[in-house]
Amino acid sequence: MIEIPSDLHPDLVPLAFLLGNWTGAGVAALDGDEGPGTVQRNFGQEVSFTHDGRDFLEYVSHSWVLNDEGIKTDPLETETGYWRIDRDRQVEVVMIRDQGVAEVWYGELAEDKPQVDLATDAIARTASAAAYNGGKRLYGYVNSDLMWVGERSTPESPLYPYMSAQLRKLVDPSEWAKDVADLPDDGIAFFK
Repeated sequence: MIEIPSDLHPDLVPLAFLLGNWTGAGVAALDGDEGPGTVQRNFGQEVSFTHDGRDFLEYVSHSWVLNDEGIKTDPLETETGYWRIDRDRQVEVVMIRDQGVAEVWYGELAEDKPQVDLATDAIARTASAAAYNGGKRLYGYVNSDLMWVGERSTPESPLYPYMSAQLRKLVDPSEWAKDVADLPDDGIAFFK
């Protein structure tokens, strides 16, 4: 079930499915000696979509490489940004990545499901950033999970699969404790 906070800006209601803290894992196609996207790595990710009552969602993502045992090894990417939506369900995202890239993404919220399809519109890179021409991303809320897939392109490569992940929403323990406290006394006995 998607909860809509009472203080959420009315324009953001269609994006309420993104709200919360999410964690999970996925697969990344990193650059290797054979070229862009030729080295497969498992990665972990934490994503946060928050709001402060204004007409945008704040987005933060941290990802890291996982070894064969599923243990964090090296940082992979950090992204921060802001998501907006207009009355025609057009979504715009401004994103900064730790690799020296600033991007503007545009897309659309699907009519019949909680899904956003985005493509880059503008990119700025620092001199030290790796070559990058743009990308596409698809975010969707599926069976209470946030799933996403991303593609990217470089001057040497057309769009290729880059990263994808399945994320589960983290439950705030204080909310769980409040829900348990609201149970009748016989419900509490169940937990003893």
